[in-house]
Amino acid sequence: MKIGMTYDLQENYLAQGLSEEETAEFDRPETIEAIEDVLVSLGYETDRIGNIQDLTRRLVFGDRWDLVFNIAEGLRGYGREAQVPALLDAFDIPYTFSDPLVLSLTLHKGMTKRVIRDAGIPTPAFNIVESVSDVGRIDLPFPLFAKPVAEGTSKGINEASKITNKEELAPVCDRLIKTYKQPVLVETFLPGREFTVGILGTGKDAMAIGIIEVILKQEAESGAYSYWNKKKYEDLVEYHLVEDTMGKRAIEVALAAWQVLGCRDGGRVDLRADLNGILNFMEVNPLAGLNPHLSDLCIIATKAGIPYRYLIQAIISSALTRCTSEGKIHAEDWHHLQRTRLPWTTPLGGLYGHSHAGGGC
Repeated sequence: MKIGMTYDLQENYLAQGLSEEETAEFDRPETIEAIEDVLVSLGYETDRIGNIQDLTRRLVFGDRWDLVFNIAEGLRGYGREAQVPALLDAFDIPYTFSDPLVLSLTLHKGMTKRVIRDAGIPTPAFNIVESVSDVGRIDLPFPLFAKPVAEGTSKGINEASKITNKEELAPVCDRLIKTYKQPVLVETFLPGREFTVGILGTGKDAMAIGIIEVILKQEAESGAYSYWNKKKYEDLVEYHLVEDTMGKRAIEVALAAWQVLGCRDGGRVDLRADLNGILNFMEVNPLAGLNPHLSDLCIIATKAGIPYRYLIQAIISSALTRCTSEGKIHAEDWHHLQRTRLPWTTPLGGLYGHSHAGGGC
């Protein structure tokens, strides 16, 4: 079975003149090597394709793959994460992780929160600021929190993101709009505990593999899991595996959000508690980073005692299971599926639960 690999290498875009922050979501060679090592160890033939331009050329030349392991983030527009999956869909080539609809929706934090809110899942009240003139219509109690509406890796988030009065609001929004060339999400700031939940699987088979609480050290930028705090996490952040009552509630909220949004195979859901301890949905990452040492999903797995190999196996298992059921993976490849099928409750026991959604390829 031949598995192609699509990705954006940070070093390629840095060479084109983009900044470190602009390329923060892109991958390092060590990530691609780590994923490929697992795939090869499972007996798959691998093919490093590259980014969407590389994929386009390969498709034109007639190249095809049984499955594509896709972690390409894309560069431009709200649909940037959806570009590679959309192209693969057009050529009827199955792939890992979520489809174009989910990836486009979830990149836009405002659109995502509307779906989550309509599903009855708690999320902070918010407004979308498209220009500074919109600030005057915001009628939310302070403190507030502002961030770009469609960025990842905590881009645009720093100490100034927590806004305590009207005088701070317009300058912060103006800076974000000018810097990131997109609207700003302004939402009620929640002062409670902050969690990120790692999820593997699709639909009714989705399970939480672990929950970590994000605790900022005294030296960190205060009030937010900011871009700088993430970058210097070893010095500025502590991650605690959570197994208390709040952790069990976090699983319920995270899996409900995962189900409602239609996410697949693996990713993360970020949550934060309000003054009353009610957990709120903050964001979802359906295309989570897979650097063995730096990415939050991998940190969660490590804290939970899950080897990196297990993590990649589980993603492949989920993708092969749903694609086989849809007829996109042929019956003769079932032996590969059996090789990667995993006991979902090992090594975590009975703490983590299933969701109840369906999911296609």
